[in-house]
Amino acid sequence: MKRYLVLALRRPDFDPETLPAHHTVLDRLQRDGILETSGGFSDKSGGAYVIRAANKAEADRIAHTDPVYTSGSSIITVYAWNART
Repeated sequence: MKRYLVLALRRPDFDPETLPAHHTVLDRLQRDGILETSGGFSDKSGGAYVIRAANKAEADRIAHTDPVYTSGSSIITVYAWNART
């Protein structure tokens, strides 16, 4: 499994009502051993999380089920991440 950094940046019309569903998805990913860490940016512009996936296509599929993405509230970008630790 490889690590992928998921960057979620809020759009100007961000809907805060998507956050409970977003957190539910992150909780499920953590329970399933997929999510390593997550958190929001202090300036409220969005957040990031690190997931494990077999390949980029799987990481994209996982990230694009996030309610902040499916609602159109955030732009999601997935990066293959060569983390040192």
